[in-house]
Amino acid sequence: MKRLGIMARYYDPLVGAGISGLISGTTRAVLLESPGSLTMEVQDVPGICAVARERGVVTLLDNTWATPLLFPAVAAGVDVAVIAATKYVGGHADVMLGAATATERFHDRIQTASWDLGHAVSADDAWLGSRGIRTMGVRLRRHEESALEVAHWLKQQQQVGRVLHPALPDCPGHEIWKRDFKGSSGLFSFELKGDRTRFVEKLQLFGIGYSWGGYESLVLPVDPHRIVTSAPGSNLVRLHIGLEDVGDLIADLAVAFDQLER
Repeated sequence: MKRLGIMARYYDPLVGAGISGLISGTTRAVLLESPGSLTMEVQDVPGICAVARERGVVTLLDNTWATPLLFPAVAAGVDVAVIAATKYVGGHADVMLGAATATERFHDRIQTASWDLGHAVSADDAWLGSRGIRTMGVRLRRHEESALEVAHWLKQQQQVGRVLHPALPDCPGHEIWKRDFKGSSGLFSFELKGDRTRFVEKLQLFGIGYSWGGYESLVLPVDPHRIVTSAPGSNLVRLHIGLEDVGDLIADLAVAFDQLER
């Protein structure tokens, strides 16, 4: 970003209204992601947006984890809400899409910038996105239910440390999640006491992949790079719980833990 004359300053995701002290006369935007896609901290989005609006600063939120169904970002004060529509909107791991939703103040500027940059969506991709939207609500409920069942099961395993799922009371920002969100989705992380590579290799039903939000379950060892604060956990494994039978997924995880113990 330096070549575009843009400087970035990082902040503690749990700073809330305290972000006021970080906004200077040159600050033009605050970019948020809540929950964080690796460490799952839930930010006080309404609090941060209120401060930013008072200071004349635009706010942009990556709302992919919750989608607008679980967190209506614009209603919470966000100026521009961005989602990777590749994930829960598409739902089938067969399309690459993105979407930005803006308030009236910023809509025309974003539309013009999109045209200037040559952004376009093919007819086929638009069709795949519209297909996914028709079932997104139903799929999100299944992702939520299965992920919570797996998360609670993981908390009982000796090889597991902290489970970072926004709907669990000990996840950073849980009280904010409970206040602001209408539910949870299928992505969360946990601490593993052991060799992550060996653990991942033993899983049969979980693919290995950075993306998520499709019908298949995925696993990924993650090492967050932090500048302002330390990560809430170490030796993290990120899971996306898909639409498979949750009993089969738990059985697969159990076998991997057993092999790790041996």
